[in-house]
Amino acid sequence: MPTILDDRPVCSVEPININITGKSRIPCRAGDPDLWFAETPSDLERAKQLCETCPLQRACLAAALERAEPWGVWGGQIFDQGVVIARKRPRGRPRKNAA
Repeated sequence: MPTILDDRPVCSVEPININITGKSRIPCRAGDPDLWFAETPSDLERAKQLCETCPLQRACLAAALERAEPWGVWGGQIFDQGVVIARKRPRGRPRKNAA
């Protein structure tokens, strides 16, 4: 059984308080949460687009960077293996160029 060593928080990011009426303005809370962890590049781009209007975008990105989120869309950026990437490539081998 794990033992708690001390009562310090795991990360130092201040919690973000969201009231019930504010949830409608926060896309990840109002829509399908799976969109922010999708496999397809087009779905991830859609999630990034929805983040553009979120009032918590900067705080979300800062917290995700501090927590070293392994994957998903956080603060309008795509995380893959803990690194922010510009866009996700589709699965599988790339197409061969016509010679």
